[in-house]
Amino acid sequence: MGYRTDMSTDVVIIGGGLAGLALASRMVKAGLSFQLFEARPHFGGRIAALEGPSGRVDLGPSWFWPGQPRIAQLIAELGLQAFPQHAAGEILFEDTTGKVHRGVGFASMEGSFRVDGGMIGLIEGLVATLPKDRLHLSCAAEMIGNGMVQLSEGRHCSARHVALAIPPRLAAGLRYDPPLPEAAQVALATIPTWMAGHAKFVATYDHPFWRDKGLSGDAMSRNGPLAEIHDASGVEGSPAALFGFVGVPATARKEHAAKIKEMALQQLARFFGPDAAQPKQVRLQDWACEPWTATPADHTPPQGHPDYGLLPSLVGVADGRLHFAATETAPEMGGLMEGALASAERVARIIIEDMGAAATPG
Repeated sequence: MGYRTDMSTDVVIIGGGLAGLALASRMVKAGLSFQLFEARPHFGGRIAALEGPSGRVDLGPSWFWPGQPRIAQLIAELGLQAFPQHAAGEILFEDTTGKVHRGVGFASMEGSFRVDGGMIGLIEGLVATLPKDRLHLSCAAEMIGNGMVQLSEGRHCSARHVALAIPPRLAAGLRYDPPLPEAAQVALATIPTWMAGHAKFVATYDHPFWRDKGLSGDAMSRNGPLAEIHDASGVEGSPAALFGFVGVPATARKEHAAKIKEMALQQLARFFGPDAAQPKQVRLQDWACEPWTATPADHTPPQGHPDYGLLPSLVGVADGRLHFAATETAPEMGGLMEGALASAERVARIIIEDMGAAATPG
């Protein structure tokens, strides 16, 4: 089947989250051309932030850990500042009756690190290093052909390689010409999108007053609506913020969003006192409602962390010219930001090797 070509490049990258942007960066360093297309009107994918007068608070992933060299290196290269997750102080636990117990449980995120200004700094830093004329927002992929990508508004881009840096289940929903092998199609549809079924509630304040009370900001609840709460404040407590993972199923959250916000503030007040009910800002970020993140199959989260990786049926697709670069296909730490960087590294290695061979005479 023939298509009109609007642009041509070495590599088309679909998805402008951490994996896609990191892959684009590696293409630049290797001297290869690329075009990157992001369906959203902004870059970042599952990395996002609540903007406030005192700074930004993560709405997506917040933490990284020692033993994750890629993200540590990227933070250093971009000149960002990492700082340890606040964990000093007592932990709270709420039983099924709503009674709060002090000094029960453990700081589940103690030992992790965050980025001053939010993880969105990784996205902004990478975007700033890339050629602006190769980055396209509000442009969705609709069909993947043989060396050709059909985009929204009827445009087409030809390339030797196509990298899908989007959740596998979203990749399963694209059209392919010729069709993907059945095993590959099934594999994509069965890989759960990490954290896509979850929602975060964020509240910001003038001051991290809970610390003055000897509380860490960590809390667990069997009453809800927030099941797990953490201090989300920036360096030296500014901006001051708390966030919680919402324990209400995704199918009920959209209809009852306003009620969830109201009940979440009441719950924070039970934990941390009346000041918690008077935030400067609140935000309920429901990732299950993001069509460029979650599919209906993601509305029920997996029971634990899946054993992610590149399934055999996804290797060598389209004569080795179609690649799956999302964090869920990473060779290690799949689902995490480190996994997104590992996946970009893996795909870049394959493309660079092939392009080098293709450019070699004879």
